[in-house]
Amino acid sequence: MTAIDPTAHLTAEQIEELGRELDAIRDEVIAGRGEKDAAYIRRVISAQRKLELVSRGVLLFSMFPPAWLLGTAGLSVAKIMDNMEIGHNILHGQWDWMRDPKIHSTTWEWDHVSPSDQWKHSHNELHHTYTNVIGKDNDLGYGIMRVDEDQKWHPFHLGQPLWNFLNACFFEYGIAAYDLELGKNLNKRRRKNPEFRARAKAVGRKIRKQVLKDYVIHPLLSGPSFLPTLAATFTANLVRNIWTHSVIMCGHFPEGVQVFERRSIKGETRGQWYLRQMMGSANISGSKAMHFMTGNLSHQIEHHLFPDLPSNRYAEVAVKVRALFEKYELEYVTGPLPKQVFSAWHKVFRLSLPNKKPKVKTPDREQELVAA
Repeated sequence: MTAIDPTAHLTAEQIEELGRELDAIRDEVIAGRGEKDAAYIRRVISAQRKLELVSRGVLLFSMFPPAWLLGTAGLSVAKIMDNMEIGHNILHGQWDWMRDPKIHSTTWEWDHVSPSDQWKHSHNELHHTYTNVIGKDNDLGYGIMRVDEDQKWHPFHLGQPLWNFLNACFFEYGIAAYDLELGKNLNKRRRKNPEFRARAKAVGRKIRKQVLKDYVIHPLLSGPSFLPTLAATFTANLVRNIWTHSVIMCGHFPEGVQVFERRSIKGETRGQWYLRQMMGSANISGSKAMHFMTGNLSHQIEHHLFPDLPSNRYAEVAVKVRALFEKYELEYVTGPLPKQVFSAWHKVFRLSLPNKKPKVKTPDREQELVAA
């Protein structure tokens, strides 16, 4: 919510025309999906599984430093691939059109402590519907950070750089807690809710499964290399968590990305929804390897516009989307990873402090922000 609306120059007719042009881009990709795309995701899954298998094999000898370094690096990459280019995108339904029960959003389970069905609800249904709407999109700051100057400041926010760092290190656990909506379910009455208890038990089962696999079975299989393998697995999970958190922060939090009030989406049209995705996301520029390792979430703008399109098509879609930004005189927020990381963290620090010159709010706006 900037003081100057970057979309104010657009008429209602232009916004709806923009929506129709974006629909045409989406329809073109859907009509062109085929065996080449299917071969891509099968090839990626095969490569990820082989890399993980080889890396865990190398870690059997992780008492030797070169083997530890090689195995840890390979396992880190394999876990990133599983979460980003494979798990995240399959669970979005990007590959459901293949009708392959082994690669389908309803059957896939990933290397993550958050059960896939809970993640799909909080991410696909809530975050992608209410992108960057304060009080509706819980991904916006994950309930632990102040994300806009107009939000009321509390002393708690002074610690948000620390909260954000800890969330990055243990991101998969943070996501599991967020999916459970622990913030509003910790009181005694809500804890007794049968639905919440069932979801909490599902998370507990998934955590036990992940811990058993990563920190018991594989280290035990390493025999004399038990402790080095344990350390390698912890390191790989840490690397995966920090990388994933960084990519997501770069796509949602850099300077120039807009946030919205709940009342702003009342009666929202298709074109207005598209426009909110465009203004509420940012991209990361870089090589093909960079795009792959981010799960193509380096094309975050395109992903928010078309979350169910195959990720390998985002690069070609981005060219057409950027042309529409230029046509309608909108800012396409993008930059290399270091720049976007710095921008996001600068915003985290800036918003941890109270405003020097508080804005004057109307009664309606004050009520909106307090409710958020």
